[in-house]
Amino acid sequence: MDKVAAAIADPVRRRILELLRERRLTAGRIAEHFEISRPAVSRHLRVLRESGLVRDTLVGRERRYELDATRFDELNRWLSQFAQPERWERRFDALETEVHRTRRERRTGRSPNSREERTA
Repeated sequence: MDKVAAAIADPVRRRILELLRERRLTAGRIAEHFEISRPAVSRHLRVLRESGLVRDTLVGRERRYELDATRFDELNRWLSQFAQPERWERRFDALETEVHRTRRERRTGRSPNSREERTA
């Protein structure tokens, strides 16, 4: 996972991954999208290949690169522990309950601290 995280830390490599998400490309075709040298693109591709995010195949005399998204699974599992959508859902549900309670109290003219409300 550390190699994957290090590989996607660079914006050029993230853009390369986006390009490869659409189709297989040669290093030359990838380099056309950047204002950096072809050797620099090749170095970025090597980092991506060593991290397992990209694989290459030789087709005739051309080396074509393609995305291997399976390496994102481990990173996604690790990141998902921080998302905790159910925690936010509970908070939003509680907020919605409070909004409805406040609206109801305003309509009925009851104070939120009335004895009747506390015993309910």
